[in-house]
Parts: sequence; C-alpha cells; structure tokens
Amino acid sequence: MTLAIIFMKFLRPLFSKLAPRCFADTARVALTILLFLCLSAKPVFASPDGAVIFENNCAGCHVNGGNIMRRGKNLKLKTLQKNGVDSVEAIAQLVAQGKGLMSAYGDRLSAEEIAVVANYVTEQAKQNWQK
Repeated sequence: MTLAIIFMKFLRPLFSKLAPRCFADTARVALTILLFLCLSAKPVFASPDGAVIFENNCAGCHVNGGNIMRRGKNLKLKTLQKNGVDSVEAIAQLVAQGKGLMSAYGDRLSAEEIAVVANYVTEQAKQNWQK
C-alpha cells in the first residue's frame, strides 16, 4: 500500500475530524496537502542502514570492530586481510554462513541487509573503526 493510499484512506479523515471547525475549507485543504507532501517526502520503507544492522546484530560480540570471544578474530583491516576476509563478498559470505564460533545470519537478515552490513564493516575497517 503506497503512502498516498494510506494517507487518503486513514489519515485524511482523522485529520478532518481533528481540524477545528473555524478553519475555512481552503485552509483545511491546504493543510491536508502540506501534510501529505511532508509525509511523502520520506519513503515508507527506507533502505537498511549498515550501522543500525551492525549495532543490532553484530556489536554484541564485535564492539568497535573488536571481538569479545576471540581477540584474533576481530574486524580490524589487518586481521581481515590476514584471515582472507577483506572483501565485501567474503565478509557477506561469512555473515550469511557463519564460521566457527560465529553464528550464521543468513536466516535472520535479508541478502540486501547482509550486503549493506558487509559494506559497513569494510568501510569501518578502512577507517580503523574511528567514529
């Protein structure tokens, strides 16, 4: 259901009921159009954010690119290169399938989310996980 349909079906009648009776019809229409334009400026489903996905799924073990379980398996660039997971594709595969103590997230995250978080990890590793 698009935002326009949602607005027309649910929000407009509610707004009309809540609008004070003293508003002229033109003012009510103008406010309705303004509200519609403001709401439609943002997409209903925004593309996933790598930092948010990382925080929600990875940061429990990999705080600031580290590893609370095994220090030698951190997400620092030098370690990723040493372990052969220094490309976005390799990181995405590791996230999806897991390895050793690392859980697989292929059943919890979509392919798009995995790609986004793999890009995020790569970029953060290049910046030495500086915020």
